[in-house]
Amino acid sequence: MSLSRRDSFAVGLATAAAVVPGRAIAAGKDVPPDWRRGFDGQRICDLGDGRFLNPLVAGDHPDPAILKDGADYYMTFSSFDSYPGLTIWHSRDLVNWQPRKAALNRNIGSVWAVSLEKHAGRYFLYVPVKAKPNSIFVIWADHIEGPWSDPVDLRLPNHIDPCHAVGEDGSRWLFLSGGDRIRLSEDGLSTVGSVEHVYDPWRYPDDWDVEGFSPEGPKIHRRGEWFYMITAVGGTAGPPTGHMVIAARSRSIHGPWENCPHNPLVRTTRLEEKWWSRGHASLIEAPDGSWWSVYHGFENGYWTLGRQALLDPIEWTKDGWFRMKGGDLSQPIRKPRGGTAVPHGQPLSDDFAKPLQLGQKWNFFKPSPGESKRARTDGSGLLLTAAGSAPSDSSPLLLIAGDQAYQFECDIEIEPGGTAGLVLFYDEKLYCGLGFDEKRFVTHQYGIERGRPANPHGRRMRMRVTNNRHIVSFHSSGDGGHSWTRFDRGMEVSGYHHNVRGGFLMLRPGLYSAGAGTARFRDFRFRAL
Repeated sequence: MSLSRRDSFAVGLATAAAVVPGRAIAAGKDVPPDWRRGFDGQRICDLGDGRFLNPLVAGDHPDPAILKDGADYYMTFSSFDSYPGLTIWHSRDLVNWQPRKAALNRNIGSVWAVSLEKHAGRYFLYVPVKAKPNSIFVIWADHIEGPWSDPVDLRLPNHIDPCHAVGEDGSRWLFLSGGDRIRLSEDGLSTVGSVEHVYDPWRYPDDWDVEGFSPEGPKIHRRGEWFYMITAVGGTAGPPTGHMVIAARSRSIHGPWENCPHNPLVRTTRLEEKWWSRGHASLIEAPDGSWWSVYHGFENGYWTLGRQALLDPIEWTKDGWFRMKGGDLSQPIRKPRGGTAVPHGQPLSDDFAKPLQLGQKWNFFKPSPGESKRARTDGSGLLLTAAGSAPSDSSPLLLIAGDQAYQFECDIEIEPGGTAGLVLFYDEKLYCGLGFDEKRFVTHQYGIERGRPANPHGRRMRMRVTNNRHIVSFHSSGDGGHSWTRFDRGMEVSGYHHNVRGGFLMLRPGLYSAGAGTARFRDFRFRAL
């Protein structure tokens, strides 16, 4: 017996709705329970029974930079072309995390892997950007909530992935990609001297399938008499077996560095594994004194979700090295003890009754100076001034959704000459969605317009997008959502990801307003399936 697409979609929704915490998602040996559900039905890793199931933070949260600050933990991620960027996340137990404020509000380029540090009572973010020219910036704050300073250009055009480190002699350094470093001034806001090469990373066998050597993402940790350097090699994407974690150590920040005899410490070795391209690791001590590693990986079959944050327990060995204990991270893991759990994540639904949560929830893509002035709330909706002619040049307003299947809908009203709608957006060259003007729909697929059928609803309608494990459908309603009409164009979006397009991004739900006038968005609702 075969199912129609509509029937199979209904079965998928019913199956998703029936899953409960602790229940297997399929029959078979060693099948883990499904994730627990949080705000808007989004998956959360804390299973509520003393265990957690990766991802730690679902959706595109790559290159995690983590800081222990007393009883508090802070973490941020590469934000690339989304602004406000570098949202600071907070936790008390390493497992449950809440987003706070964004640290970077001015567009200085595409933000890659940063270093988050606290030194002499002050917080620092060292920020590499891909721009013209590339460079590394630093911003600082006396309080983690900000305000953060304006970016200071350190003028380091040929390196990425800085890591702040303090030597046994009190000297401050930035370790960089490729095994290099440069000294920092005492205040950490400028460099001293020139870049020097200090470390030759361990190299994998020539017959391994990797993207490239690409030694990057160094993280320096001091424990006891040793400095440990954790590095990523093998390339961030490409073959799932490429990205990996290696380690080296030295008794001095000045070297020499000894490669770990157990390298690589983390690597995807089989295509059947749950998490691909695992790497870019940091070490962190939990409230109970246990040690853990935070890194990122792609979810098998869901490159579209970007690189997601993962948590792996580690064990210190008698020879002074460490090993990862979480295996392929497909199974639940016992949580660290201690700390106070905060509600994980945040609602993605938005009634727009309060000021727009820019940076914490919503981000503009590649915004121009003053882009935030386009968006305001008036208590009953979001007013988004039109820009450009399509999602490609209108700097859409986007969210990070970390579930394999979800649905979002919104009431949209346009002014004469305006075009607005809902999108699934990778970048300005690759997106899909549905918009409308007062006479016709606008179908977006592959980053281009594909059709302009008649719009029976005029300048106001409610619109819904369903992304059910890469099968996308659209519905519209002229009566506020009491009755829905399926739009006659379905799509499949499993190829909307980095290994097709590049850019290290994810496919994100969002809103756009183009053409002329201002679009009003009311009652945005998100629901994970």
